[in-house]
Order: sequence, then structure tokens, then C-alpha cells
Amino acid sequence: MVVGHLPGRGKYTHMLGALLVETPDGRRFRIGTGFTDRQRRHPPGIGSIISYRYRGETRKGFPRFVSFLRVRDEEPARQ
Repeated sequence: MVVGHLPGRGKYTHMLGALLVETPDGRRFRIGTGFTDRQRRHPPGIGSIISYRYRGETRKGFPRFVSFLRVRDEEPARQ
């Protein structure tokens, strides 16, 4: 679930730099690649459920080399 938008730098000034996301088990991490310029201008809203790809995990269990794939068409889980 998207919990924040982080600002871009350089080429992406005034656009999305990365999404701050949270997994269902509470782990938070950033996703900064895989977006089109249009998605960077109009990022997924806070609370949106997204899909992402990653390659492996860190020693602490966080996804490594994460890339954004798409916004999912489902409601966020209520806590």
C-alpha cells in the first residue's frame, strides 16, 4: 500500500522521486524505479494498492532491486 510520495531530484524535480510503501506485515520501503514520466507527474494516491517486482531480499527481509509494475484494482485492506 502506498503511504507516501517522496520528491524527485534533477530530471524529476517537481515530480515523484519514489513511493514509500508498506507491506501487510508493516515493513516500509521505497520504490523509485519503473514509473513512466506521466506516472511521476500523477503518482498513485496514498492508500493505493500496487504491484511491484523485486529480486531477492536483504538480510532483514526487505525486497531488493524493487521496480513498480502497476496500480491494482482493489480496495486497501482495513485495519
